[in-house]
Amino acid sequence: MELIIILSALLGAAIFAVVSKKRIVIETATAVAALTAISLSAAVVYNVAYFGAYYPFSFFAVDELGAIVLLIICSLDLAVSIYSVAYLRQESAKQIIEFKKVKQYFALLNVFVAVMVLTATASSPIFTWIAIEATTLSATFLISFYNKKTTTEAAWKYLIINSIGLLLGFFGTLLYFTALQNSAVVGIATWRDLLASSIRLDPQIAKIAFVFVLIGYGTKAGLAPMHTWLPDAHGKAPAPISALLSGVLLNVAFISILRFKAITDTAVGFGTVTKNLLIMFGLCSIIVSALAIFTQKNYKRLLAYSSIENMGIVAIGFGLGGFGAFAGLLHIIYHSLIKSALFLLAGSVFLRYSTTKIANIRGMCTALPITGVMFFAGFLVITGMPPFGLFFTKIYIFAEAVQWNVWIACLALVFISILFIGFLKHFSKMFFGSKPPDVKAGETDVWLIIPPLLLIAAALFLSLYMPQFLQLLIKKAVTGY
Repeated sequence: MELIIILSALLGAAIFAVVSKKRIVIETATAVAALTAISLSAAVVYNVAYFGAYYPFSFFAVDELGAIVLLIICSLDLAVSIYSVAYLRQESAKQIIEFKKVKQYFALLNVFVAVMVLTATASSPIFTWIAIEATTLSATFLISFYNKKTTTEAAWKYLIINSIGLLLGFFGTLLYFTALQNSAVVGIATWRDLLASSIRLDPQIAKIAFVFVLIGYGTKAGLAPMHTWLPDAHGKAPAPISALLSGVLLNVAFISILRFKAITDTAVGFGTVTKNLLIMFGLCSIIVSALAIFTQKNYKRLLAYSSIENMGIVAIGFGLGGFGAFAGLLHIIYHSLIKSALFLLAGSVFLRYSTTKIANIRGMCTALPITGVMFFAGFLVITGMPPFGLFFTKIYIFAEAVQWNVWIACLALVFISILFIGFLKHFSKMFFGSKPPDVKAGETDVWLIIPPLLLIAAALFLSLYMPQFLQLLIKKAVTGY
């Protein structure tokens, strides 16, 4: 029942955004929907942690992995919704957007979050594919929000590349369904049905199917070399939407890969096939990000390439399995919080400087003393500086990698070091120096500071102390990986 209420609240807020003529009503409806979602999702997550997977209706199935992602979705939705109110009010004051665009934004935002909730909690691979395709459609209009040539181009690129990728993923999904021949399954098969029938799946078909699924859903997850949509989409979308794309959507796609991985490992045998593919794509993602980092001229694209790198690290962790998978899931949680905070802070920088070009950003520590410090601190955290959790998850993953293949581990570490140097080069230029004379000094709105600050604080808290229910969820979620 909780999931029905969450979806009803989000879709209700979207309807309010369409029909209401008062801005305060639209903003309030979105905030109430976000508060409802986080409250009820916390209840669902708690029940899953202590009582096991949750199956409220035939359409929904929340296992431990889905529960963690559900909590991430609803937590970041609350932060983004609060931030969006202040962000769009600033853009309206500057006459960048009009009220009609505000209505469109909040309607699409709530629909986007709703379909991501559906993707994470759908009981069937078919329902999952439909929901994740819906995320493509809703996000396309958010990416092209400003109706400029560059934003429209980025939106079309996102739509076409992801649609082709998901079509390949759907073909792979259909190959998995060959395991259901002569089975007693009636109606639309669920993830549980597919996993239970996987022992009858031809190993060769399972290998081919996983390749299609990994390429298809890996496109959505931002793994290289299928990542080409990601820097453009993140760079051109409104900052709060970039936070959701990077902090939520990539994870929603990746857990779909993990569910198919479990099925493939049962059919083929744990290890070799899925391990090698995930490590290969993960390493490719790290290398591509590192090589692209020095030539970037847009700080939002800079953050986008960081997302590609971190999804690569997660892929390596789950490819290695065991403790690497445990660290990989922790990495997902920490990365979601910090990267979303960084994109929200990037939005505040954009509002003050009216540009996303790195060359035009100087003296951030003077122009935005609080935002600038948080932005620079976030950069240090996302690149793996202690005492934040990303430092430890990288250590754990690469400790596992060294035991598997020392040369591959060293190669990955070299390119991660290169990426850190590239980030430091760009961020130090933005943070220090003299601000342009036409740029005012001082923060503009406390509500542009509070959401990213809370996300960073949450990441620090979870780095130092992990609540028991979350420990249980993570341990159960990585069983079998």
